[in-house]
Amino acid sequence: MQPPVPTITPHEVQQWQADGKGFSFLDIREIHEVTVSTLTQSHIPMAFCLSRQAEIPRTHAVVVYCRSGARSAATVSALMTKYNFDNLYSLEGGITQWCAVFCPEKEVG
Repeated sequence: MQPPVPTITPHEVQQWQADGKGFSFLDIREIHEVTVSTLTQSHIPMAFCLSRQAEIPRTHAVVVYCRSGARSAATVSALMTKYNFDNLYSLEGGITQWCAVFCPEKEVG
C-alpha cells in the first residue's frame, strides 16, 4: 500500500514564506508550459524526475508543482515509493490555483 501523498495549499506555502521556512519549488511541467509562466528556476520535466532524482534536494521541503496538481501528486508518490523521499509536497491545484489566488492576471502555461 502506498502512503498518502503530502499536499500543500497555496495559502500554506505563502505562510511558509512569511515564516521563513526553508523550502524550494520544483516545476515538473513540460518546457512549453514553463516558457509561459513559472514560480521557480528549478525545473525537471515529469518524465525525467525519476532518472534525475539525485538533483532533487533532500535537506529541506520541496513543493512540487505542475499545471493542476495531478502530475505533481503522481510524481511525489513515485519518488516517495521508489527513492524514499520524505520531504516532498504536491501543490494542490498546481500553478493554476496559485495564480488564481495570488496573481489572477498572470497567464498559466
